[in-house]
Amino acid sequence: MKTHQSLKHSISRALGLGAALVLVAIVTATSVSAAGLPAKYKDKGVLTVASDASYAPMEFIGKDGKTIVGADVDLGHAIGKVLGVKFKFVNASFDSIIPGLQAGKYDLSMSAFSDTKKREKVVDFVTYLVAGTSFYVKAHGGAKIKGLDDLCGKTAAIEKGTIQVDDAYAQSKKCTAAGKSAVTVSVFPDQNGANLAVASGRAQVGMADSPVAAWIVKESHGQFKLSGKAYNNVPYGIVVPKNSGLAKPIRAAVEHLIKNGEYAKILNKWGISQGALKTSKINVATQ
Repeated sequence: MKTHQSLKHSISRALGLGAALVLVAIVTATSVSAAGLPAKYKDKGVLTVASDASYAPMEFIGKDGKTIVGADVDLGHAIGKVLGVKFKFVNASFDSIIPGLQAGKYDLSMSAFSDTKKREKVVDFVTYLVAGTSFYVKAHGGAKIKGLDDLCGKTAAIEKGTIQVDDAYAQSKKCTAAGKSAVTVSVFPDQNGANLAVASGRAQVGMADSPVAAWIVKESHGQFKLSGKAYNNVPYGIVVPKNSGLAKPIRAAVEHLIKNGEYAKILNKWGISQGALKTSKINVATQ
């Protein structure tokens, strides 16, 4: 049995080890925040993050009718904490976000942006999730859509500015080249408008990113169902102005969250863990 004095010594050593571990954790997080975050952003303290709040579960308006919530929001606040700055999310139409970044209206964007070669010409991407495109239709009597080929002669409801708009138009050209009816591409300012078009029968099919389409179906309470399989899985990226100096420190922060388990907790909370990445990268678009 240990003497009273030796027990005190052991407790002191244990406390010392615990304090050391806490210090290491603090230093690690601090080293991430100091990893090249440009002074102009450090000095601001609050970074404006543009997000189209109609794309649940990634970003949408909460029950209070004004607060933006979602997976991107939770992850953004976690990144900001690591970097030692606050992320202030503001609602913006999807197609206005990249021009807004270029004009300096926003510091960055987290809004389920797929990393593409076209977009990389004007902004930089820090990857944090993988998602494809899914089709959703009315649960009862809805169109049978297995893939893009089945869009011929159908009306597709899609949010403006998304890659699905380009996919639908490209498919329409293939349809007419094959002697089939064109795709009627019905474009809406936000995802809610596209959902209403499918619900009302003005469109036969909706197209959206796979985690978003899955959420739409879940929240429709039996009104919609997924149809066919998701295609074209590509990374989502946190979008920052070209050569702003933000990409590397944000990537370091994402890596930190992946390693400490916070990233996995956020993805699990929103049911999107199937799209988890093992590591974050900068500008990895292949198409």
